[in-house]
Amino acid sequence: MKRILLTGASGFVGAHVLRHLLTNTDWDIVCPVTFRHKGNSDRIASSLEGNDDWHRRVTTVMCDLSNPLSNTTKARFGAITEIWNVASESHVDRSIEYPADFIQNNVALITNILDYARELGDDLRLFLQMSTDEVYGPAPGGYAHVEWDTIKPSNPYSASKAAQEAICFSYWRTYDLPIVITNTMNIIGEMQDAEKFVPMTIQKLLAGEPMTVHVSPSGESGSRFYLHARNLADAWLHLSESFEVLDPALYPYYEFPDRFHIVGEREVSNVEMVELIAGILGVEARMEKVNFHQSRPGHDLRYALNGEKLADFGWQMPIPFEDSLRKTVEWTLENPEWLL
Repeated sequence: MKRILLTGASGFVGAHVLRHLLTNTDWDIVCPVTFRHKGNSDRIASSLEGNDDWHRRVTTVMCDLSNPLSNTTKARFGAITEIWNVASESHVDRSIEYPADFIQNNVALITNILDYARELGDDLRLFLQMSTDEVYGPAPGGYAHVEWDTIKPSNPYSASKAAQEAICFSYWRTYDLPIVITNTMNIIGEMQDAEKFVPMTIQKLLAGEPMTVHVSPSGESGSRFYLHARNLADAWLHLSESFEVLDPALYPYYEFPDRFHIVGEREVSNVEMVELIAGILGVEARMEKVNFHQSRPGHDLRYALNGEKLADFGWQMPIPFEDSLRKTVEWTLENPEWLL
């Protein structure tokens, strides 16, 4: 039986990954948690609802991954076979306001986890690293970045994720760690922080306030490919069950560790996203359009990834975009405390 170290389980995405693993596997899951970095114990509690046996399969360990792991903490982790690293600070605006703290946390976090992974040796089968489309920088209209395109981060958040990728690359090359990087588009879902676009839009529209939408100087709306967090979790589970890590003896013949893009099925402009949410809420789609770079330096108007590689690897998205958006909005209406 696998025993997974899942970081970030008290965060929005990690909680969905935890629930997906509990629902679809019989694996044991170890969750290092701290509530200093936007973590919320309610997310873990929510993920454990519905099955008493799930409590037995989940071990939470209080520790801050931005500090080196103690021997006591590592002993509490037990015999780990895979590491799924979701944990990171992940908000562009906060990274712009506090760049040094943001970057130092994300760099320290990945270094400490990778140092722990080194100690596991051959017992570690797979190290999944969650990254973002933003490491590539903006995508010109009509283009979607392919795996290992040039890295050109535009703001401290995306730079910190690019730094994590570079550190992963170095540990793959130097220590033969079985690393796979995935880059993901904008993620939506239940229990998301109110600072993010979808819950913020719900909050403002319900209050009768306009939602800020970033546009180019000529008025062109930004756009994204949105993905429900359970779709990310499903893609990772597919990789874990199907992927064979390259033979370390052959590493010198490969230029890069493996990387997969996890992509939503269609591009959605920020204007359309507000309109879709307003339609589900049954309210007017009020918006305030602002010049994206004047209001948010380091903001990229458009991101896009090519997801053909993962599709060719046999993964199909289980939850369509509009179904997942409706589910998210309706759940949030039923649980308004998550908008506070």
